[in-house]
Amino acid sequence: MSDNIFELKKAKFLEQREKGNLADSYNKTHTIEEVAALSEGTKNISTAGRIVAMRTMGKILFAHIYDFSGKVQICVRKTEEAPEVFEEFTANVSIGDFVGVEGEMFVTKTGELTLRVGSWKLLNKCLRTLPEKYHGIEDIETRYRQRYLDIIMNNESRDVFKKRFEIVKALRRYLEDSGYHEVETPILQTTPSGALARPFFTHHNALDIDCVMRIACETYLKRCIGAGIDKVYEFARSFRNEGISATHLQDFTMLEFYASYWNSDKMRLFVEGMMRNLIEKIFGKVQVKLGNNEIDFSGEWPVYEYSFLVQRDSGIDIKKYNTRESLAEQIKAKNIRLDDDINTLSWANMVDSLYKKVSRPKLIQPCFLVKYPVEMAPLARRNSKEPQYVDFFQFLVNGVELVKAYSELVDAIDQRERFEEQMQAREHGDDEAMPIDEEFLTAMEHGFPPIAGVGIGIDRLTMILCGCENIKDTVLFPLLRPIPAGHQDSEAEHEKK
Repeated sequence: MSDNIFELKKAKFLEQREKGNLADSYNKTHTIEEVAALSEGTKNISTAGRIVAMRTMGKILFAHIYDFSGKVQICVRKTEEAPEVFEEFTANVSIGDFVGVEGEMFVTKTGELTLRVGSWKLLNKCLRTLPEKYHGIEDIETRYRQRYLDIIMNNESRDVFKKRFEIVKALRRYLEDSGYHEVETPILQTTPSGALARPFFTHHNALDIDCVMRIACETYLKRCIGAGIDKVYEFARSFRNEGISATHLQDFTMLEFYASYWNSDKMRLFVEGMMRNLIEKIFGKVQVKLGNNEIDFSGEWPVYEYSFLVQRDSGIDIKKYNTRESLAEQIKAKNIRLDDDINTLSWANMVDSLYKKVSRPKLIQPCFLVKYPVEMAPLARRNSKEPQYVDFFQFLVNGVELVKAYSELVDAIDQRERFEEQMQAREHGDDEAMPIDEEFLTAMEHGFPPIAGVGIGIDRLTMILCGCENIKDTVLFPLLRPIPAGHQDSEAEHEKK
């Protein structure tokens, strides 16, 4: 926007403010979506929103008024009885302004349901020009930086966030209907625990202690289980100082839930029921298209063993090559290039990186992955018959992990030994390995019942179910590098994008 246009809009705003014409509230009888569902002839309708399109033809004006639920056409006519309604509207309202309107419904000659405005109020002025309506905002970074404009102008973005709201609502309702209690656990912690990840560090001035941002809420939710809250969950904002990709964020929303006296087999059945319910709530059916793939959520979902998949897709038997040196040698011999630096990985993380390279992209239809090596899940319970594995499963769709779950380790002695193994890995350069969490061990030493737990990344789940290409498309305000002062695009340049 040129400085001249901005100053003109600013002057108009100041004029209306000086006259006291900017109302501080408006009583709505209907949302825009509800207005759009009314029948012709309905009277005494009042609604409010932002003007996103407007055209004048002589003594009649048509405009579209928008809120998050949708948009609907309004019509303002110049009449002999009240010519000021039309004259003041055309003189004082521009695209982007917020208005409240009242009137009755009619259908135009072209068949469009429209609200005929009998009275209106100006609620606030827009000082900057909205993007051109037919192209919306096409520049990806601008869409992320100015999500409020992206939602207004792009139906696809608006639909993603509507669906995200419904996903969270459906999951919360399913858990609550199943007897789970929602809790809140600390974001600021003194020990990074609950997952294998590199934390963000900060400092607490009042206590003069270094803290980490939560990487998972697992250890605190287990303490709730120890307190007797048999079923517990949290939608937890979590932070992991890791690499950026189309499917990873450093700050993300994780749903974790835990049930006393369950094991991973019982939890797997629960997750299957929950995910089917979610798909039916969101899509109204169980056969859906996600991205370029047709996904069928009906029938029995296959269960694969982790080592079987890796051997099938790479030719490497991880049961046989069970040291980091021997496994690294085999990976190099097979000429497989991992996405991570093989020289810095522990055996467990090397196995995980290998699986993600050769197997996970092939898992398109819904499936479960089971029998993880014990080194890959330091908080999971060992399998009673095969102690080299943990009772663990993942749920995958379209080549992406959506759910991670396992029978929780409640053996305090075993847990301490695994923490010590993790500390050895840290000493050898694995900065994602988990340090010893003495406070959590103390809680465990007071006794935990059998537990099964689940983690679901809400951003990634939304990404897959909405067919988004980048996980940032599912987050209202993703973190971006600040634009240096003096380098912001002018609005005219912005609109060209």
